[in-house]
Amino acid sequence: MATKTIDYKRERAGYYKILVALLLLTAVTFVQPGLFMQESTFLAQMLIAVVKGWLILMFYMHLKGESLIIWMTGFSLFIVFTFFAIVIGVDVQKFQYKDESYITPKHVPVKATEHGSAAHSTTKAAGHDSAAHSTH
Repeated sequence: MATKTIDYKRERAGYYKILVALLLLTAVTFVQPGLFMQESTFLAQMLIAVVKGWLILMFYMHLKGESLIIWMTGFSLFIVFTFFAIVIGVDVQKFQYKDESYITPKHVPVKATEHGSAAHSTTKAAGHDSAAHSTH
């Protein structure tokens, strides 16, 4: 039976390299909005987060050599994403409360002449009624 010797100093050096990479990516996360990709900060932040997550999964969680787990997880994520994309797509197309939605308010143009004449006639009618009551 052959025993496998592990060089702990070499492994520790690898972990330190990943730690430094994660710290640098964290620093880039903080300075990114002021330096580059200002118009798409969300995309840049998500890309940095994905790279950091990948580094953590591969090296700290020891999934670097586990190709079956990675493929099954990726396939599962693909199935879930496809399902949600279909459900959301169908839901948006068949949204039944379009007229009552508070998410996007309806903007109905109002003519100024209609409001002015309606308000004027109400005032006029109220004035006429009070004048009629005072004479009797």
